[in-house]
Amino acid sequence: MENIINHMLVIENGLILYGEELEPLKASVVIEEDQITDITTSKVYKGKKIDANGSIIAPALVNSHIHLGDSVAKDLGDGKDISDIVKPPNGLKHKILAETSSEDIVASMKESIIEMLSTGTTTFIDFREGGLEGINLIKEATEDLPIKKIVLGRDGSFMDDKTRPKLLRETIIKLLKSCDGIAASGLGEISDETASIITDECRKQGKISAIHVAEYEELQINSLNEYGATEVARALQTGFNMLVHLTEPLSDDLKLLSSSNPSVVCCPRSNGALNVGIPPIKELHDHGINLLLGTDNVMFNSPNMLQEMEYSLKVTRGYYKQYFSPEEIFKMATVNAGKALDMNIGYLKEGMAADLIIIKQNSLNPILSIINRTNKENIKFVISDGNIFNSQI
Repeated sequence: MENIINHMLVIENGLILYGEELEPLKASVVIEEDQITDITTSKVYKGKKIDANGSIIAPALVNSHIHLGDSVAKDLGDGKDISDIVKPPNGLKHKILAETSSEDIVASMKESIIEMLSTGTTTFIDFREGGLEGINLIKEATEDLPIKKIVLGRDGSFMDDKTRPKLLRETIIKLLKSCDGIAASGLGEISDETASIITDECRKQGKISAIHVAEYEELQINSLNEYGATEVARALQTGFNMLVHLTEPLSDDLKLLSSSNPSVVCCPRSNGALNVGIPPIKELHDHGINLLLGTDNVMFNSPNMLQEMEYSLKVTRGYYKQYFSPEEIFKMATVNAGKALDMNIGYLKEGMAADLIIIKQNSLNPILSIINRTNKENIKFVISDGNIFNSQI
């Protein structure tokens, strides 16, 4: 006799990428409210159903580094030096943000968020400029959209060496009441003392402390000349738990990283757009570092993680002239991010959040089908916390 149970949503007949190792499994996924309650090859459930025949059921993607405010400045500044475009406080992007109304910033961010959802991303980490006002803008932009936002705040006072430590600490504590952590621009813009205060307060509250490091060689050389240590070494010494870019590690940077526990977010398309290099993804992986993937500034790139994965896989193989596993690239956009954020996301298993995508299978290799051959039109459903974004039921 069949075991028939009523549940909210049942996805049948699809090829599931199951668990942390993304094992292909022909089975049904049962979702109740915001959670996966069963993945089964034998039970029959009643309820609202999606027929996923010919499709892959995969964990939804995580964009681990984005500057959403830059959505108002798409493709401006192309060909300029990186410092002229993005270095605070006088880079082109900062001037544009200062001259743009809050309404226009929110509207452009909302467009980018919808694009993320449409291409399979249900969680993102935003480096949020503008202090408390900037944090409020991202909250407004995500209102009524089924997406998880990890907001890392920043304040202009971080870059002022004259800011007293007590006042700086008070500013950080105030920011952390409204966001998920602090995102400093870089060690060329803040002092090591400021960096230590940031990481200390984040650590006390169990929140993320993130910073851009080693994005290009000049930054590393300047750090060595002025401080006798690379940006990576200084970021680890001051206690940051999330490092972004690592395009140009020097000396013992990779060994230091492998003996520490920060996650590293690679942004290959951004590095390419800005002519600063190719992140050493294979070497970082070989050192056992937890690697994540992000699209970085919307100013240079669409916030499309499918494109980011494809570029990352192929540029890594081309750079090393060696095979690199597509599964490891896919994990950078899913499993590894869930671990770094200590969230119930990143892979599909009973008890995990119901964050998944249903994609037309375009080749016999399901991972490569996603990375190489999926576009927005191939995504049939995006489900975030059990909510269907592009409902076709």
